[in-house]
Amino acid sequence: MTPQSDEDEVWRQIVASFNDTAEREPGDQPWPDSENLPAEPSRRVVRQPEESGRVLPDGDEPGDHAEVAAEREGAEDDEGHYVPPPPPPLPKTDATTKIAWLALFGGPAYLLVTAAAGWQLEGWALFTAVAAFIGGFVALVVRMGDGPPNDSGWDDGAVV
Repeated sequence: MTPQSDEDEVWRQIVASFNDTAEREPGDQPWPDSENLPAEPSRRVVRQPEESGRVLPDGDEPGDHAEVAAEREGAEDDEGHYVPPPPPPLPKTDATTKIAWLALFGGPAYLLVTAAAGWQLEGWALFTAVAAFIGGFVALVVRMGDGPPNDSGWDDGAVV
């Protein structure tokens, strides 16, 4: 037999057994029996609170209070719910940074509005819009800086 015919035979066996159900012995499982899922879903048991000398009115059964007990249990379930802290406030920006952002987005926005409205665009207005975009971009990049923040402390981190 050639290696190719062996491979073809293996593929034929795989295809022939595709719809067969797998029957395994419990010892063949790669995980412990304790991790197997039960055949029926487990049911939740709601226990009645301890009676502390309380007298129920006539006709009132302890089962009638199951809703109250379920509400209390639901409150206990929320105990592990994570509520993130409020986000920190946005940093304050100075006037130069605000003007740079306005120029960065304002120049192209003006060109877009004039093109959409079909207005006649003068040469100086076109130049001003493009210059505002480029100037805003350059101003933001220059103000970005390369150094660490001033409040980083004495440790610069890893220096290579």
